[in-house]
Amino acid sequence: MDTEAQHMERDRSSGPADGTEEGSRSTHVTARGTGGMSWGRAVFLGALCTAALLLFSTFVMQPFLIPSGSMEPTLRIGDRVLVNKLAYRFGSEPARGDVVVFDGTGSFVQESSDGNTVAALLRGAASSLGLAEPGGTDFVKRVVGVGGDRVVCCDKGGRLEVNGEPVDEDYLYSGDSPSQVPFDIVVPDGTLWMMGDHRSHSRDSRDHLGQPGGGMVPVDRVVGRVDWLGWPLGRIGSLEDTGAFDGIRPAGPDHG
Repeated sequence: MDTEAQHMERDRSSGPADGTEEGSRSTHVTARGTGGMSWGRAVFLGALCTAALLLFSTFVMQPFLIPSGSMEPTLRIGDRVLVNKLAYRFGSEPARGDVVVFDGTGSFVQESSDGNTVAALLRGAASSLGLAEPGGTDFVKRVVGVGGDRVVCCDKGGRLEVNGEPVDEDYLYSGDSPSQVPFDIVVPDGTLWMMGDHRSHSRDSRDHLGQPGGGMVPVDRVVGRVDWLGWPLGRIGSLEDTGAFDGIRPAGPDHG
């Protein structure tokens, strides 16, 4: 009798407290299922967000890391700007005074093939997100002359002239002259004459006068217009417009 009582006692104590083994097992499975996101799902969501950002950067607005001081004081080394890629998509064209990002292949740099395609793609993706410096063919400058303009430097007052009108360039780096290199050029239709705001530290259209193309940048090589500063925090906001070119008349049939 004692042995039978002990067996019965063991049977009663081995079961779940609520009398249902399935209830305990179900609770355990549910807790494990809702414990957190799986690695696979996290990777998928990360890849999806990255792809969405790249698409947005490719077609709408691209972050751009300023790699040099050629556009000081307007843009400083390390600034991150937002490039409006829709600015010239619907019939508009770059105007005098616009600060733009463009591909200098064939105008500022010679065309060449990158031997490491994978590395070039990774670098391009990183620069498209503003995480790395732009490639060696991407530049940011100010549009000084558009198709048909005659751009001369300098007049008797030491100022730049566009179509015979002097330009008071209020955006120039303090102490810089409009140009230490004299020039007198006519911008071919469909191209742009580009200059940096920090003239003494900018390699721009002036440096390519004697090369094929004469430093002129085709309009279709413009990536977009710099409309906003996104970093640093103390300078976030829209890029200040310049009125330096407001009084410039279009070039006449004789190109000024």
